[in-house]
Amino acid sequence: MIAVNFPSSATSTFAGRMVTEIRGLLRSLPEWMRGEVMLKLLELGIGILGIWLLVNASKALVNRRASNADVRYRWRKLADLLGTVVFVILLITIYSHQLGGLSVTFGLAAAGIAFALQEVVASVAGWMAVMFGGFYRTGDRVQLGGTKGDVIDIGVLRTTIMEVGQWVDSDLYTGRIVLVANSFVFKEPVFNYSSDFPFLWDEIKVPITFESDHDKARALFLSALEQVAGSLSESSQERWRAMVNKYLIEDARTDPWVAMTFNDNWVEYTLRYVVDYKGRRSTKDALFSRILRDVQASQGEVRFASSTLRILNDRPVNSGSDTRS
Repeated sequence: MIAVNFPSSATSTFAGRMVTEIRGLLRSLPEWMRGEVMLKLLELGIGILGIWLLVNASKALVNRRASNADVRYRWRKLADLLGTVVFVILLITIYSHQLGGLSVTFGLAAAGIAFALQEVVASVAGWMAVMFGGFYRTGDRVQLGGTKGDVIDIGVLRTTIMEVGQWVDSDLYTGRIVLVANSFVFKEPVFNYSSDFPFLWDEIKVPITFESDHDKARALFLSALEQVAGSLSESSQERWRAMVNKYLIEDARTDPWVAMTFNDNWVEYTLRYVVDYKGRRSTKDALFSRILRDVQASQGEVRFASSTLRILNDRPVNSGSDTRS
């Protein structure tokens, strides 16, 4: 017989006191209900009920006291986890005398289960990596397992994502909720749009004719960038400096700027700027609206270019009728 010793902790002490109280209550039951098997089942049932009541009471208390949604979510998850831990300790405490002789059997069974449920074990390991490794958290926008969206829940086996993109232009919700196995954090890259640097570099391209006033066009575009996206420069620069201090990465510009190239058809200006990771579509809309208004107000000094098709025919056209017989 192998003795099993359990570590003393606050949780195990609480479970032990709970078992003692339950057994005291059960002594007043009728004789037929005081058999060993029945007593253990009753102890387990009352213990589960008590744990369920405590977990739900703590959740209700947190919902009333906490105003922040993120705090409420994390405390609810913590309450569920603690409830599971207390249940396991209660189960071991009640059936501790029967566990000693079954240790070898449990070891072999655990090895077989681990081999058969490799994906489940990998998902649990992925959950631990996510919770303690800082891969992402609820509220972050990520791309995981080929799916891009906002993390709305992190379970032990799966991460729940509200999907964006796909058939919808830009970064808007599609309405689909996607469950991705946590094991994907070990198999594929995890793209996080909002962790240390919650901004993205974005750009738009504007074609201008060769006859336009190019200096005025550059000034016009830079002014539009400053008006629409310039307010993010200071805050994004502070976050970027923190990134440079944390990681081995070179410094980069976060202020708006305009670059010019040209080809056979037109002069092309690239407007580059930093934007909040959830504001790409609205920022582009504001930029295009401002640029269109400013170009129209330039009275022809700045003109948009477009693709044109010129047809050349060197052969003379005979408009008369053919009189040959």
